[in-house]
Amino acid sequence: MSLVWENDLGGQAFNFGDCYVKWTPAGNGIDLMAEAVRLEWAVRYVSVPRPLYVGRDDAGAWLVTTPLAGQNAVSPRWKADPATAVAAIGRGLRAFHDALPVDACPYSWSVAARIDDVRRRDGDEAAATVADAPPVDRLVVCHGDACSPNTILTDDGRFAGHVDLGEMGVADHWADVAVATMSVTWNYGPG
Repeated sequence: MSLVWENDLGGQAFNFGDCYVKWTPAGNGIDLMAEAVRLEWAVRYVSVPRPLYVGRDDAGAWLVTTPLAGQNAVSPRWKADPATAVAAIGRGLRAFHDALPVDACPYSWSVAARIDDVRRRDGDEAAATVADAPPVDRLVVCHGDACSPNTILTDDGRFAGHVDLGEMGVADHWADVAVATMSVTWNYGPG
């Protein structure tokens, strides 16, 4: 067993070899039950982990999934070769958007849904700061957190799959592109 990541909200993910276990403490706002149902839907169309088991108790929630072959796009291997990693991230995001059927997707990540989420978490004043969104360019099924760490690459630098689909839903493709673009700067530096 090895710790794969730990987030600012107390969540952790562990690699057990034949499966991954994602755990998050109760009350932190991450819904692993929602992620499990999204993975179950998406796995029919794209390369994502298959959920094996999901549960919760008073301490938190856990999600057990199959592994994806490859490495996280911000592993030391790919941080040393950012040009290859960033190109693969872009190809993977495009493949995700092209493969998932918008009309069949039961989940939303629309601007209105995201503003409601901000309002629920942070209040009306915070929601007002993000309420002025541009018109929709092209609807796709968005990843919802298309940051570099949520992309898995093969050993030769090709896109292998996506993880962390808890926010996946129909939205303008620019929503994912914006997150991915900000993330490559955070993870690989300028340029």
